[in-house]
Amino acid sequence: MSTNPDVVVILLAEPELREQADRVAAAAGLRPVAASAPLTRKAWSAAVAILLDEETARQCEHDGLPRRDGVILIASTEPEGPTWAAAMAVGAQHVCALPAQDGDLVRHLVDAAETAREAPRAGRVIAVTGGRGGAGASTFATALAQVASASLLVDLDPWGGGIDLLLGSELVPGLRWPDLSLRGGRLAWAAVRDALPNHHGVSVLSGARHGYEVDAGAADAVVDAGRRGGMLVICDLPRRMTSAVAGTLDRADLVVVITTCDVRGVAAASTVAPVLCEINPNVGLVVRGPTPGGLRAVEAAQVAGLPLLAAMRPEPRLAERLERGGLRLRRRSPLGTAARAVLEVLPVGTQVRAA
Repeated sequence: MSTNPDVVVILLAEPELREQADRVAAAAGLRPVAASAPLTRKAWSAAVAILLDEETARQCEHDGLPRRDGVILIASTEPEGPTWAAAMAVGAQHVCALPAQDGDLVRHLVDAAETAREAPRAGRVIAVTGGRGGAGASTFATALAQVASASLLVDLDPWGGGIDLLLGSELVPGLRWPDLSLRGGRLAWAAVRDALPNHHGVSVLSGARHGYEVDAGAADAVVDAGRRGGMLVICDLPRRMTSAVAGTLDRADLVVVITTCDVRGVAAASTVAPVLCEINPNVGLVVRGPTPGGLRAVEAAQVAGLPLLAAMRPEPRLAERLERGGLRLRRRSPLGTAARAVLEVLPVGTQVRAA
């Protein structure tokens, strides 16, 4: 069902709160529409946001209305336990006390309206990590970014030396992680795109060759901007569980674990798999050859306890090619074939470059 990006449904039992909500909605440039319980599913789904109080939130939860974005619970006093419980029951994203938090409510409504307008362009997020060190996760993340028609490659490994070296974009001007003084918030994709290096159609936020840390709020803001901009966001994750890594895993549409096809590699992948699945159930395995002991990719996936997304034979002369200008996917490249297989498991709408 389509969303009306201008309408806020106000379902409040308290008359004074209704007046304040009308005023705040108008300040956000939106049209307040008063409603009464029970609310129809059509009205519940069509508005850009729903404003409830504790009483009407419990009524909507009792009516079995589906969870949705843009539900905000407001109160006339500082929220206490019962108010927070009602908010959780109905799936409210925010709780605001009026008039003290008028400004916060305006911001939440503006964000909801922007999200509704951008929804048709929503992109996807893939997180890539290694089942063990040296499995080739960064290389595979780079291959995914090159195969996609519009992608943002985000390097979340401060100890990896910079994924721009794999992409071959180290000389392309633009911002790297150490250049950003960002601590979260909402970013416009156009501003992020213009600030980052772009190499053969891939926008990249890379690390650098000196020490730094990736702030979790900054990582969330960049990934969210790319998603709202309709990009396929590929995140290269270290095997160390930082707050930025945990947040990215949680918001990913798909988590890809890369493993070598040998006993030690598969054993390591089987160790890390339960940790990842606890954060995000959408985890799959890519198995990289060669197979020195004759282990099959299907057997590796069974041991790791993960669905097999792709198996690939060795990429000819890969190390030599990476040393000379970064990754270039050739026709019939095993890396490219495996990357396309992974993208095919994403929801319809993700575009892939032709081979």
